Amino acid sequence: MLFKNQIPYKTGIKLLALFASVRGYTLFTIIFAQYLSARYIFAPQTSWEYILTDSKLFMLFMATSFAVAGGYIINNFYDAEKDQINRPHKYLLEHQVSTSFQFLCYGILNILSLLLAAFVSLRTLPFFLIYVFSLWIYSHLLKKQFWISNFFAVLLAVTPFIVIMIYFKNFSNIVFYHASFLFLIMLIRDLIKDLENFKGDWVRNYKTITVVFGEKTTIIIINILILLTFVPIKFLLCSNEVIHSMVYYFVSIIPFLLLIIIILWKSPTQKTYLWLHNLLKVLIILGILSIILIRFPL
Repeated sequence: MLFKNQIPYKTGIKLLALFASVRGYTLFTIIFAQYLSARYIFAPQTSWEYILTDSKLFMLFMATSFAVAGGYIINNFYDAEKDQINRPHKYLLEHQVSTSFQFLCYGILNILSLLLAAFVSLRTLPFFLIYVFSLWIYSHLLKKQFWISNFFAVLLAVTPFIVIMIYFKNFSNIVFYHASFLFLIMLIRDLIKDLENFKGDWVRNYKTITVVFGEKTTIIIINILILLTFVPIKFLLCSNEVIHSMVYYFVSIIPFLLLIIIILWKSPTQKTYLWLHNLLKVLIILGILSIILIRFPL
């Protein structure tokens, strides 16, 4: 009886480990953000009925999600030794699933991603081939390289939205302002994550900006990037006739960004970096949710 009771428990643990490995919560967030941005930013002239019944758009979103999930698995594999230092609990959970099974899932996810991309259009397939390869080369090689790792990581993170932009052929200024803001916010988050992960990066000889230049220089760079985010914010606020009530989000985020600058100088500790990293995650999620505000005029 004891053995029988352990089977569903072990299965549950492995499913949870697999969910953590592919960061299922992040995948759901990406799909939700893709649908909202498709409806209100990239194709504001369309209806929800059109967006939700577009089978090619759905396959495009799923192809992106499968590729990203595969990217998380391969990234976990190459970061295993570093995660033992920086995130021991995360490492222990994710490695409840064997490496061989994770590689099997990695292969299946990438195949599904490419198949769905091919169903959308044969012209889409090369794009996803490059994307899948880029996720691997980033985890295998570029992640350890000086400065390029941060820009490449953020570029890969915003690719799901670049896909929508290309699909709807929307290259307007307002899309560029949104993209610039998202790119800078995610770059700031990535650099704060480097501060948070300094110990493991240093031990594993990762050439991050924090490891190469040190903590203070990284904080200065983050401060400069925060100030740069005010440029796209200014243009977005000036476009209030397009983004409507979403202006409230961009107005409210300004004091939070200034607060990050103050906290970085006042309390440069690992606990602070973790807190700021999570704060930026919350701000990004709130930004996704605030896209709905575009439908409400000022």
